[in-house]
Amino acid sequence: MFIDSHAHLGDDSLFSEWKEILERARLAKLDAVVNICTDSKTLERGLLIQKSSPAIPVYLAAATTPHDVEKEGDAFFKEVVEAASQKKLVAIGETGLDYHYEHSPKDIQKKHLINYFHLAKKNDLPVIFHCRDAFSDLFEIADSEYKSPRALLHCFTGTLEEAKQVLDRGWSISFSGIITFKKSIELKEVVKYAPIDRVFIETDAPYLAPQTKRGLRNEPSFVVETAEVVAALKGISLEQVAEQTSKNVRSLFSF
Repeated sequence: MFIDSHAHLGDDSLFSEWKEILERARLAKLDAVVNICTDSKTLERGLLIQKSSPAIPVYLAAATTPHDVEKEGDAFFKEVVEAASQKKLVAIGETGLDYHYEHSPKDIQKKHLINYFHLAKKNDLPVIFHCRDAFSDLFEIADSEYKSPRALLHCFTGTLEEAKQVLDRGWSISFSGIITFKKSIELKEVVKYAPIDRVFIETDAPYLAPQTKRGLRNEPSFVVETAEVVAALKGISLEQVAEQTSKNVRSLFSF
């Protein structure tokens, strides 16, 4: 059985048919989804899905993405604090840094990252990172503010050297449908290098549909294609990938 470690079920393009999406996930042999909530609306929707899902369990993580912290980071942070204190979350995230687009100023991104580090430590929760073109600052801040191995680099697209630095800190790495793309040659080398007990698989639905579904809206059932590529690159069975990556998710997120 597979687990999609990162999906956005509260997104407008998925929420309208979340029950059907989770039923398709169940039929594709998923037995859980970690749903990422990034604002008030998606957190409210996430709580509804979690309470009402008839197909498979849905677990919640929450934080404002680095893209949006300037606009809504302060307001939503209070809601994440409350949700964490009420034991409604299995992780804090996705938080982090994104200098590729820099939709929010770097100093504001850093401030919120530190705030989320402190919140995670206070509530004994792991952290889910988003990081693009900002690994140096991410590592520097984490080494100062979050000396813990309980972290996951979601949708990893960095270099092999950056992956080594992630793993050296005890963190785990999650791979999305990007690894199925024909041009993702360097990223495939990262998949080969990363120990299977530190590998997660995800869709990042509704984004980043895998190769055979390019152009479609992504959804959790498509995570199996990513798992198949992991299995092929590592020379192990699909069943081994399903078993170990699911074990990794359950261990980090404590469910």
